[in-house]
Amino acid sequence: MLRVGVLASGRGTNLQAIIDACNNKMINARVVAVVSDKENAYALERARKHGIEAYYVDASDKEKHERKIDEIFESHGVELAVGAGYMRILSPWFIKRWYGKLINIHPALLPSFKGIDAQRQALEYGVKITGCTTHFMDEKPDHGPIILQAAVRVKEDDTRDSLAERILKVEHQILPRSIDLFEKGRLVIEGRKVKILPGDSWLEKYSYPDVFYSEGY
Repeated sequence: MLRVGVLASGRGTNLQAIIDACNNKMINARVVAVVSDKENAYALERARKHGIEAYYVDASDKEKHERKIDEIFESHGVELAVGAGYMRILSPWFIKRWYGKLINIHPALLPSFKGIDAQRQALEYGVKITGCTTHFMDEKPDHGPIILQAAVRVKEDDTRDSLAERILKVEHQILPRSIDLFEKGRLVIEGRKVKILPGDSWLEKYSYPDVFYSEGY
């Protein structure tokens, strides 16, 4: 099974989606370590409840913080690192160390609405469609080669929270699927693009109405 390390700063709902997908045999993987820059992040509690090693790593010194994460992941034999609501920008050193085996989830259709609170950005801009994106991380925030995207309609009466909740449900689908595709060796980075090799589809098994999923899901 693919050994996954997760970076999280908050509630850890995407972490929970990954754990559930592993436990339900949707993906041939297991989470072996969870790291947070927040001592009280509920993501750490979720990890502990499932018997997963959980670590708070102080981030006051960025270099020491990242070197400790690298040490933890290496010691656990992590083969894929996943940013699941990790709210810090990783340095070029860390990106280079893990490039091609470091993915992230973002609650918008990149390259639109990068940075924090992308859901509010989308709502205030007045877009009719937004969504979420998984991508390989590179040295620029919310920039690396895109793996999967899913488009979600914006409703007239949406608030920031109602929109964020609908997007989050779809994040919980495309992030585990991206891990699944990686584990199956179906992701090939070609410059700015990620080629997804032929294989099974999750569209008929795990999809919501009124959501448009990109090729490869």
